[in-house]
Formats: sequence, structure tokens, C-alpha cells
Amino acid sequence: MLLSTLVATSAQVAETSRRLVKIDLLAALLGQLAGDEIDTVVAFLSGGARQGRIGVGWATIRDAGAAPAAEPNLEIREVDAGLDALSKVRGTGSEGRKRDLLRALFGRATEPEQRFLTGLLMGEIRQGALEGILIEALAKAARMEPERVRRAVMLAGDIGRVARAALEEGAGGLEQFDVRLFRPVQPMLAATAEDVQGALGDLGEAALEYKFDGVRIQVHRSGDDVMVFSRALNDVTAAVPEIVEAARALPGRDLILDGEALSLTREGRPQPFQVTMRRFGRKLDLERMRAELPLTPFWFDLLYVDGQAAIDEPQARRFSALAGLTPQTVPHTVTGDPGRAADFLREALERGHEGIMAKALDAPYAAGSRGQSWLKVKRARTLDLAVLAAEWGHGRRHGWLSNLHLGARDTEKGGFAMLGKTFKGLTDEMLAWQTEQLLKLEVARDAYTVYVEPKLIVEIAFNDVQVSPHYPSGMALRFARVKRYRTDKSEADTVDAVRQFAGGTYE
Repeated sequence: MLLSTLVATSAQVAETSRRLVKIDLLAALLGQLAGDEIDTVVAFLSGGARQGRIGVGWATIRDAGAAPAAEPNLEIREVDAGLDALSKVRGTGSEGRKRDLLRALFGRATEPEQRFLTGLLMGEIRQGALEGILIEALAKAARMEPERVRRAVMLAGDIGRVARAALEEGAGGLEQFDVRLFRPVQPMLAATAEDVQGALGDLGEAALEYKFDGVRIQVHRSGDDVMVFSRALNDVTAAVPEIVEAARALPGRDLILDGEALSLTREGRPQPFQVTMRRFGRKLDLERMRAELPLTPFWFDLLYVDGQAAIDEPQARRFSALAGLTPQTVPHTVTGDPGRAADFLREALERGHEGIMAKALDAPYAAGSRGQSWLKVKRARTLDLAVLAAEWGHGRRHGWLSNLHLGARDTEKGGFAMLGKTFKGLTDEMLAWQTEQLLKLEVARDAYTVYVEPKLIVEIAFNDVQVSPHYPSGMALRFARVKRYRTDKSEADTVDAVRQFAGGTYE
């Protein structure tokens, strides 16, 4: 298949708001694919490459500019081969080799194809085809029920593998996608509730649990054989021998458990996330780190037990079975009373945790889904920061200033201390408004960044302040996102205020 066919379909999908039309367009495209084209095209439609992160930034793309081809002649397989070559470039001079490979690929692409490839490499494909629509299109192309495809994708954690099996083998090809020991299941994810009253308003009586800021782990055990997977489904068994030992000590033979690994202080309080994450570093002196930062597992879900998948069971039944296996479960209560829930949240925060989870008692385990059956309630953390600069957007945000450079006032050294960047939380209206306002404050620019007077104040929500060697302040905001612009304020919060959130001084 020519890349131009995919690009044209993607453009048509982006141009229509009608769900059924999107599904028909995508189903027609998927029906034309064969072999490894399926993996590549489904990855592209999902907004990424089959190879994952290619390691090409905007500067490399900018410097690899090439005159567009007059006529489309670039095959999907050729694009995939080019991305494969790019992903394998390493070592001295790698940026130059990547630029040359990219220039050769772009030189064979038409102008619309170049725009598509740029958006793909920058992670900015915006065609209005979320995974739900893509699943329905795949079901239509393969002539099977969407629910069957959806469950297979949920358990496989890879829509490309499911697409190939469905299109090449039909319904029988999906039988391989079920809960199996030592094949990690995509973790169920949580949406956000503003407060406990809102969470209980949505769920009614619910299971409440402490929300830890540790490392998500999924443990598979068969007898003495144990494997531990991270949230990203990577095998981290070698880094966590105490988790392996804890799993082996549990009753039962075959288990899949979902939980959190925490490093605790001597007083039993949780260490910051970045401290726990040191146990998962690439260069790990395991014996020393295990002695300095021992890990404790806290289990909150049971996905499989002694030959039977449990994911279709309601949450209340899964947790009850889990509690029968081990006392090392996350602190847990069931209530529909907002007052009791508020007390539980206060208790979790006082003990140093992020907040609480509220879970629907009758909900199955929806692997890979961020639905409304699990809701997280956390303490609101916000700072009013100055915009120091902004980067021009790409793809759907082309022509707007998007990625904001954020700073706090440094009352000791003067000026502003950089705390990170974010483009999260910005609506189209905010993008248009901030572009107009920031250009009025421009003091300098380079090829892709506009530097401004620090007069525009933005309210930023964030999860935590973490140690960062990238900025002179030694601090960076974790999961920063824009809440609103504070046109009523002319002064940003100080570095000292940021340190208070961090719970200490970063030098």
C-alpha cells in the first residue's frame, strides 16, 4: 500500500465528526492491508510507530528538510523500514546519521506525506480516531463483534497484534488473547474525581483504598516461578528480589496480582516516588540498594488464581479473595458516606500518601482502560508561575505557541528559576489567546521558541516536585498541566513556595 492512501484516509477521518463515517473509512482501509502492513498501519493510526520511540526530535526533523516529491510513490513498507533504520542508530555522530536517513525518507514523500510523517515522529497525529473507533473499524473489517475485538485488545495490550490475528485468521485468531501466566496484562487505570463527594456521587457505595505514589507492579507466579512486570509491562524481576520472595510466600499455586511497590522510611512513611524509582535504575548495585531502599509490596487486585481468570469478577469479590490470600493489602474500606470518605482521605494524606482511590464494587477489571469505575482523589497542588518562553506547536497545534516554559521567582538570586515545560491542559481557545498575548511580550526567538517577558501568570496543577539535574533550581514539576491563566495576578510564586511542596531544600 502507498503511504498516500493512508494519509488521504487519515485526512478524511480528521475532517468528519461523524463516528460511523470514521469507522467506515478506517474499515475500508484496514480491509486492503496484508501481512506486516497491518502492524505498521495500525500503529500509525494509533499515533505512533511500530518501533515505539524513534529518538528523533524537532531539531533533527527541522534540519532534515527536503523538497517534497511531486507524485506519491512511497510504500508503507518502505516507511516502516526507514523508521526501523532510524530507531537503530546509536553512538558518536548519530544525530547526523539520523538527519541523513530522515532527509532521504522525506525526499521521497509528497508535501501531505511529509506533514503526516512529521506529526507521527512528534507524537502529534490528531485525526479523531481514538482506539475505540479503531477497534470498531477493525471489527467491521474482520466481520466480527466489536466486544470480542475489544476484549482481545484489552488482554493483548497491543492492538496491532490483535488486528493482524483478526484480519488474517478471523475469529479463531483471537482465542490466543486471554489471561495467561507470565504474559503481562495491561493495567486498569483510573479517571480523576475532584473530591470524595464527587467520587461517591458517581459510584455510590464504593471501595476506598489509599493511593500510593510508588511503582505499579504486576506479579505472575506459578509455584516457585515468579515474574514481576512494571506498569509499562517491562520485566523488572531482577531488580526486586524481595517482591519475588513475598510472592513465593503466598498460599495458592498460580496467581496474578496487581499492586504497588513502595520504599518506606524507618517510621513506615512512604519515600518520594523518585526515591523508590532508584530501585529500577539501569545501573543498579542491587545488594547495596536493597539494603538502603528495601521495597514493600501492597496488593490491591487479583487477576488470576489457580487456573482461573478473575478479571470478569466484580471488584468486591476480587478484593475479598485477595484479602483471603494475604494481609499485605492496601488499606481499604467500603462506604457511601462522604464524611467517612473524607476522614479516610485525610488519614491517607496524613500518612504521607497521594490520596485515595474510589472503586465501583461491581466493576470488572478493565485492563488498559481509564473508565469511570476507578476514580482517584488527590490533594490539589497548584502554583502560579510565570511563562518564560513558549515553543511553536506541531500538527494540530501548528501556528500556535504551545509548550510553555515555566518559572518561579527566585528571591535570593533574582530573576526566575525554570521548573519545567508543559503543553497539557491547553484548549484551542487557550492556545489562540496565549499565542496572541505572548507575541506581545516577545523579547527574542530562535527557530522554534519565542522568549518573552515573564509577565503572564499561569496556574499550574502538578503531582509533585522532584529532584532534577536539568535545571539550576534542582527541581522540576511532575505531571504539570495548565489549569487557567491568572490575568488578575502580576507576580509568580517563589522558589521557596515550590520547596515547601517538595518538603525540603534542593541544592
